[in-house]
Amino acid sequence: MNLETVLYDVSDGVALVTLNRPDAMNAWTPQLSDELSVAMGAADADDSVRAVVVTGAGKAFCAGADLSGGESGFLGGRPGEDTRPRRMPHHVRKPVIAAINGHAVGVGITYPMLCDIRIASETAKIQYAMVRRGILPELGSHALLPRVVGFSRAADLLLTGRMILGAEAAELGLVSRALPADQVLPAALEMARDIAVNVAPVSAAVAKQMMWQGINMSVDEMITAEGRLIPKMASLSDSVEGVRAFFEKRAPQWSLSVTADADALIDEALRPR
Repeated sequence: MNLETVLYDVSDGVALVTLNRPDAMNAWTPQLSDELSVAMGAADADDSVRAVVVTGAGKAFCAGADLSGGESGFLGGRPGEDTRPRRMPHHVRKPVIAAINGHAVGVGITYPMLCDIRIASETAKIQYAMVRRGILPELGSHALLPRVVGFSRAADLLLTGRMILGAEAAELGLVSRALPADQVLPAALEMARDIAVNVAPVSAAVAKQMMWQGINMSVDEMITAEGRLIPKMASLSDSVEGVRAFFEKRAPQWSLSVTADADALIDEALRPR
């Protein structure tokens, strides 16, 4: 993929995206930002990819913005003439798992909050440090974090900028699990491979987008949207295959395509009536 600060590998239906500036604790630069978006765009567009894991090379996930060159470290990437598709994690039509293998500070935690599932090292230092640098958390943090951990806990993290460890992050619900550092990536890959085999890719794509859209929907609106989708999906080939594979006690063979089939279903469910 001709990337310099990100590694991208696909195996067994799982795309592994690795922030690859280990000598700088994977500190964030405009180039890293753009190349992450390119890698996520590639995973989104590839039907052979069923799940995505994002992690950091070396001992850190991401130590925050690289300020060695001044405030430009806070900025996102600018693609210029590069026309490759780009995506943020919450727009990728596959489950995205953040394997927070080490320290995650500033954008090092706001970026994985856009992933669907987070597994962290028990000893990882995690910090919304921005208010201690005279700026603000980005990437929708002020809307997203209160919905994930509750208003009071979000205020604790966002307004104090205090540092917590991965173990406390799990207690707060910021991450799903906290594990010894050397178990984080294997656990994330194991989950991703299970998804790749056992979860219908279009079902996962639709469920993911419904969850993210649901942040701004009422329960009644979501019930209506689900009611439009379920009869339609029950008539499709993957529903038939999922039931058949269950009764035959074998791995399912999914046939629907995320790139060809998922968007129309989502649009139908969420279209204003």
